[in-house]
Amino acid sequence: MIVFNANAQNNLQRTPKGASYQIFTQSPGEKLKLNDVVTFQFIQKNYKDSVLFSTYAAGHPVQVQIVPSKGVADLMEIFPLLAVKDSVLIKVPVDSIFAGHEDQRPPFLPKGTAIAFILKIERAQTLDEAIAERNAAVDKIKAAEKADAAKYIADHKLLVKTTPSGLKYVITKPSAKLKPLKGDTLLVNYAGRTTDGKLFDSSIESVAKSGGLQQPGRTYEPLQVIVGTTSIIQGWDEGLLLLNEGSKAKFIIPSSLGYGEHGNGDAIPPYSTLVFDIELVKVKPIKHPATTKPAVKKTVHKTSAVVKKKTAVTKN
Repeated sequence: MIVFNANAQNNLQRTPKGASYQIFTQSPGEKLKLNDVVTFQFIQKNYKDSVLFSTYAAGHPVQVQIVPSKGVADLMEIFPLLAVKDSVLIKVPVDSIFAGHEDQRPPFLPKGTAIAFILKIERAQTLDEAIAERNAAVDKIKAAEKADAAKYIADHKLLVKTTPSGLKYVITKPSAKLKPLKGDTLLVNYAGRTTDGKLFDSSIESVAKSGGLQQPGRTYEPLQVIVGTTSIIQGWDEGLLLLNEGSKAKFIIPSSLGYGEHGNGDAIPPYSTLVFDIELVKVKPIKHPATTKPAVKKTVHKTSAVVKKKTAVTKN
């Protein structure tokens, strides 16, 4: 980890857009280029040398692609001056950052001061290299997700059905009541868990309490959703249309039908398969257009000319 005083003034140079900088190490390697994807660590400080953010504290570096600079704060003027393993102090005038929107200036960044970035380049890749590496990493994560879901199904001895999209489900309580159609309003009770059994949401108070789920101010009642309108995750949209009013089911929803590569907050990591215990409490149908069956074309059976001829001879 690199440690420099943000107020250092020695040997500072200035970029055309107004950032000041001092390179502390000069690595012999090739300088960074436009379109390179750069991985770096940085510490951000204010004029009092107080740390505002640190990738070291966050536990992971930052990765960006070098593009033409659009403003002093994007640091894109600085990257082409550096090589891998270089360290640099960059000072960006606060006034230039908040020009035109002074109302957004926080009190710890007063006028006439600067934000300091103490930055170290860890790695550089071409765009093609970075894309290939990311795709390989994603493929590995997706394979692990599939294996995790398969293990969950095997461990719980579930006999699931799988739809073409990849939704897996088992109806645990069948019903012959009304089946919903796209656009209907449904009342649904549910409990959502990750495949390791961690409860992250429930509409049922007893389930939430037994699972240690804190939902302050939550009103525990069936969730009202309009099915088939993309107002809910795709796995629900598809799965609810498979049920009847009064039925219960377990949905095993892959991330591609859930929250995908981004996840949802701390409770649902990226590429997470989700398990929902579902009860379709009520179907409130809308007025659907009447469906008319296609007319059946009447087949006219014609007697062949040969048969007609034979029939005529017989009559004579």
